Amino acid sequence: MAPKVFIIIHTIYHHIYKLSLEIKKGLEASGVEVELYQVPETLSDEILTKMHALPKPDIPVITVDKLPLADGFVFGFGTRFGTMPAQVKAFLDATGQLWAKGALAGKFATTFFSTASQHGGQESTALTTVTYFAHHGIIYVPFGFAHPHLFDNSEVVGGSPYGAGTVTNGDGSRQPSEKELEVAKTQGENFGKVVATYAKGKSL
Repeated sequence: MAPKVFIIIHTIYHHIYKLSLEIKKGLEASGVEVELYQVPETLSDEILTKMHALPKPDIPVITVDKLPLADGFVFGFGTRFGTMPAQVKAFLDATGQLWAKGALAGKFATTFFSTASQHGGQESTALTTVTYFAHHGIIYVPFGFAHPHLFDNSEVVGGSPYGAGTVTNGDGSRQPSEKELEVAKTQGENFGKVVATYAKGKSL
């Protein structure tokens, strides 16, 4: 039985959703089973309309009780002042019962992000997310400089050693570039290989 990875996202303008589809391709190429989810939205429809938010992608909304069913997690979301958005924090804050049981210990996680600018906090968002993984005993898998596009200074390229990323502009007008999408796919493939290798070794 193939190991299972959940991609869990929060997206307002679909930049993260577009990256998640490439990560999904990479994960599938590594031989793992993939399920794509979004966290519950905490903002009202009225507020989302004022933000000119796009309709939510047609993917299931995850609940915390499903988390123990996966072997690994790929979390993706936009940053808020260099940390995770409230929607993701609310979801993770609801995992206390799982923490008390150690239900997520020994699983794997990685992260990817979007920011309005190159300096919007993609790395600090990763670092402040790792605290949740540490408390749960989830093994964090950084991306490293595993794709040559992360060394490219000829144009804006989102991402970091902590994971893939995209830079959206303040109005959301910039879409993920081909280079950013390629980085995301590679991250999915690399993470999937880690999870698959561990699962294979554990079954011996």
